[in-house]
Amino acid sequence: MPSPKYEHEIRDPVHTFIRVSSDERKVIDSGAFQRLRDIHQLALTYLVYPGATHRRFEHCLGVMDLAGRVFDVIVRQEHRHDDVRRFFPPEQKLQYWRTVVRMGALCHDLGHMPFSHGAEELLPAGYHHEQLSVDMILSPEMEQIWAAMPLIAKDVAKVAVGVKKWPGPASDFSPWDELMTEIVTGDAFGVDRMDYLLRD
Repeated sequence: MPSPKYEHEIRDPVHTFIRVSSDERKVIDSGAFQRLRDIHQLALTYLVYPGATHRRFEHCLGVMDLAGRVFDVIVRQEHRHDDVRRFFPPEQKLQYWRTVVRMGALCHDLGHMPFSHGAEELLPAGYHHEQLSVDMILSPEMEQIWAAMPLIAKDVAKVAVGVKKWPGPASDFSPWDELMTEIVTGDAFGVDRMDYLLRD
């Protein structure tokens, strides 16, 4: 009997082929992630611009792909600047963090509702889609997926939303955590922005 396929490819109009592992596919197949197939990236813009039909689903796949690429470049020995070198974990932990960064990127928009940002004003005061994303990442359904990998759900959630939108204290973030969140949500070069500028 052939062994199960560990790497899968998803055709994407922006990034051509996005490669996902079987663990990543478990997240993609989850109910929390599948609901993003029905949420337009640009809310009701498609009613004015017929080409603006892409969804949060494919955007999150693209953000994950870019996050993995950026991580691979940053951790190369020759790219480690002396100012950040001391924050790097031991080499054997880098694969764990690569997975965390890709999963955080994949899940960064889990909390989006229909009509995207336009519906957030209906949430209770102080609530926003990032808080909902954290809630979904830490939910029992997703916790089972993380535990099987194994990943720490809180690491994924922190990378997904970043320091500014984290519902807990900023002291929850080590300098390494902050560097990892910069990959996904950073103002300087966050891959969330990179993907939506290309895709939108």
